[in-house]
This record gives sequence, structure tokens and C-alpha cells, in this order.
Amino acid sequence: MFEFAVDLTAQEVLRQAQVLAVLGPDWDPVEVMRQEEAAYALLYSGLDAGQQRVYDDLVAAGVLPRRGDGRAAA
Repeated sequence: MFEFAVDLTAQEVLRQAQVLAVLGPDWDPVEVMRQEEAAYALLYSGLDAGQQRVYDDLVAAGVLPRRGDGRAAA
């Protein structure tokens, strides 16, 4: 038996550099998160009573994250 180890540090640094290069200098992670939250608010807005129950069940089961007061946006 012998110990086998691979140091992926250089490969990980290269991967991160490539990802950031593709994203470009104008990428704003805070704005991306803000837009994502707005999209979720829109997605779960205007639910009827049955849809709201399903939404509440999914939140209670941990499938969907709790947002605000736990109710879908009206």
C-alpha cells in the first residue's frame, strides 16, 4: 500500500480565473442576487388558495426556502 495524493490547487485557481473571465468585469453578484429574489417573488405571486397551500407545504417540508413571513407574495 502507498499513499496517493493529488494537489488540485493550481487547477482550481485556473478554473476560477476562467469562470471570472467569462463573467466579465461588469458582473455584479449583489445585483444578480437581487434580480433572483425579484424573480422568485414574481414566480410565487398571485397564487390562489390551493396553490398557496401547496407553497406553504413545500416551505414546511424544506423544499422551498422560507421568504419573508413564509407566505407567497400577493
